[in-house]
Amino acid sequence: MKIGIDGRAAKWYRGTGIGTYTYQLINNLNKVDRINDYLIFTPLNSDLQNLNKNFKIQNVDSKSFENFWDEVRVPNLLSNNNMELYHVPQNGVGLSTNIECKKAITLHDIIPLKMPHTVSDRYLRIFNDEMPNILNNCDGIITVSEFSKNDIAEGYNIPKEKIYVTHLASEDIYRPMSKCKCQKIIKEKYGIESKFILYVGGFSPRKNILGLIEAFSLIPYYKRQNLKLVIVGKKGLSYEKYLNRAIELGVSNDVVFTGFVELYDLPLFYNATEMLVYPSFYEGFGLPPLEAMACGAPVIASNITSLPEVCKDSAFLVNPYDTEALSSAICRVLDDSFLMLTLVKKSLSRSQEFSFEKTSLDTIAAYKDIILNN
Repeated sequence: MKIGIDGRAAKWYRGTGIGTYTYQLINNLNKVDRINDYLIFTPLNSDLQNLNKNFKIQNVDSKSFENFWDEVRVPNLLSNNNMELYHVPQNGVGLSTNIECKKAITLHDIIPLKMPHTVSDRYLRIFNDEMPNILNNCDGIITVSEFSKNDIAEGYNIPKEKIYVTHLASEDIYRPMSKCKCQKIIKEKYGIESKFILYVGGFSPRKNILGLIEAFSLIPYYKRQNLKLVIVGKKGLSYEKYLNRAIELGVSNDVVFTGFVELYDLPLFYNATEMLVYPSFYEGFGLPPLEAMACGAPVIASNITSLPEVCKDSAFLVNPYDTEALSSAICRVLDDSFLMLTLVKKSLSRSQEFSFEKTSLDTIAAYKDIILNN
């Protein structure tokens, strides 16, 4: 097969779920496939290194937009490239139409359709304006969970046989480390001295950070007097709302907003925490719980959308709309050392069932089927 892949997200959007997926997909295709030919469209100075002879790089221009979605919506110039299939991993945004080969996209989720108030106005406009045409022009859709597959099929009336599931995985940097050493580094670098529970992810309203702060405030004072809630992530538009809510609830001194944390510091937080709490209202996959599990951290996660599929019984699943139940779950894990150790053991076991190598092999199988049958 001769496959073209839009690799721009691996450079421009690294550190996000889509950027990580694109980078790891290409990187692992390079590890497992010496037979098929790949043409990777990527900006100059890409992080993709040591590619095999069956991988070729074609550098693309950057238009220097401030927003990733505005940048990638400008299609790559693909004329005169001999490809059997062209794959756009960033929800199909920027899919080129001036080519004769088969086209595939990875559509990670349909959050703009299901929860439009939780995405930026710019991305919502791009999604609403372009997704119907993207779906009409592609021959196959890759997605990241069975939940998303069903969502896409129902939301856009697409036959399920046209949709292929390739689960995501945690990167290799997420592994068990010394808790004491990680706590020491975090104390020195971030000034966090107390034990803490952790949230990692975006600041979108769908992530339910307000509910998490409220659940934290409901923990009896004697249990949380030496406990912090650490919220890791770039401070989005909702930051002031979250901070003000913490102030209103009288817990602002115990809620730490770290801001953006470098990728290689995230495993430190996962290993140092008492638990990850991830009460999201909607996920197409949900990487932070899997990353935490790979580090051996206990996980409390939502019992809706894709998270039960990803976590199964390795996490304590709870209704994210029930703040009291969420608070009770946190207290139970803190109080029950046997439960905590059980979750640690199950977390490590479950995380080993996912790998980007498997993701890449499943993607090759999808490419073959799309070329032959769609």
